[in-house]
Amino acid sequence: MATPAMQSALAQMTSLAQQSGAATSLNRPFDRAATKVDGDANFADALESSIQRINELKSAADTKAQAFQAGAPGVELNDVMVDMQKASLSFQMGQQVRDRLVSAYREVMNMQV
Repeated sequence: MATPAMQSALAQMTSLAQQSGAATSLNRPFDRAATKVDGDANFADALESSIQRINELKSAADTKAQAFQAGAPGVELNDVMVDMQKASLSFQMGQQVRDRLVSAYREVMNMQV
């Protein structure tokens, strides 16, 4: 069951979508063009950018860890550990965002039935 805050947010999003003339059907396949909000900015691009940033953090941390293991000068253990923690936290945050989006989508779909 949806909380009052979730219901309020859903009502506001539906109202804004209707005011903007956006299609409100959730049953049709995903279409990037339909998610356009303001010029080139849209939700799909923001999500893709976030996933790429998480991947970049993980790749940078792995590269630094390999450099430390190889004994490269100027690569300190504390820097490696901090970068690994940053990558881990960003991945966990990405998972939590994904879980909340899936949960919200399921609630919306249950409300439409």
